[in-house]
Amino acid sequence: MSNREFIYTYSGHRDEYDLCRMEMRSFFGFDVLSNVLKSTIEIDPSRSPFMKERLEVIYEGDSFEQIADLVEQLDLDHATFKVVCLNDSELGSMKKVGHSKRREIERNIGLRIKGEPDLEQPETVFGVVMIDNKWYFGKLEVSEPIWLHHQQKPHMYSTALNTRVARAVANIAVPHPNGVRAIDPCCGIGTVLVEALSMGIDIVGRDINRRVVLGSRKNIAYFGLEGNVTTGPISEVEDNYDVAIIDMPYNLFTHITVEEQLDIVKQARRFTKKIVIVTIDTMDHMVEEAGFEIIDRCEARKGTFARQVLVCK
Repeated sequence: MSNREFIYTYSGHRDEYDLCRMEMRSFFGFDVLSNVLKSTIEIDPSRSPFMKERLEVIYEGDSFEQIADLVEQLDLDHATFKVVCLNDSELGSMKKVGHSKRREIERNIGLRIKGEPDLEQPETVFGVVMIDNKWYFGKLEVSEPIWLHHQQKPHMYSTALNTRVARAVANIAVPHPNGVRAIDPCCGIGTVLVEALSMGIDIVGRDINRRVVLGSRKNIAYFGLEGNVTTGPISEVEDNYDVAIIDMPYNLFTHITVEEQLDIVKQARRFTKKIVIVTIDTMDHMVEEAGFEIIDRCEARKGTFARQVLVCK
């Protein structure tokens, strides 16, 4: 939390609409129906596969002239900068602003700033945006699609989570990583582990299949990350964790029974008070029988294929 205000813009496929909003609720405690969200909570936009940009608000005004006058107070002492207008798509109720108009807005604001314009490698990038007939100006950070670089791994399964979903699930499980210990006790080839570790989340992995564990370790090392992955069943987990992420095993080679699914959830109850479950099956009754309560849920789709994501405490 902080006294600062941040504006986040979002972009995503309609199949991921519900997953995006579950991630919002995890980060901020609420969600919005539109593609723009305001909060005093600071999140690195590159963490989310759905965030486009984050604007740290410096000035706000009821008109463009007012925001332009306020910007004249900025003195960068010859530091380089550039200004970007964020209205390049619909934001909430505001229609997209055309290219020439955005360039005009950027020039007019840029001329008010005491500094050195640099469109190629500026030291600071500022953003200006109109949302719901109000103008905002501030420091801009554009999301880097880190998850995209993790799509091609040395070891892959066709049924593994895609990296966008895996990254969102890691954020839902651990929205604020400071002091949080996490475990993925059925980690497979480590898709969730890679995303979580790349965001600085303190997470360990485990899987009953020794060959899969070796593949997970190689995937983690391939991206220059460090993480501990051990071999063994979930029943042998001894330490306590703040949260567990469980992507329920399934595919043609993993014939897991209903009883085994229930046992996984029951075993997780021994060492954590919170789990995030990804499943293709309805597991509400198992969650309840294991002593958890579903506090949030969504459906992540890819065409006709759907996974449920459950947050349980």
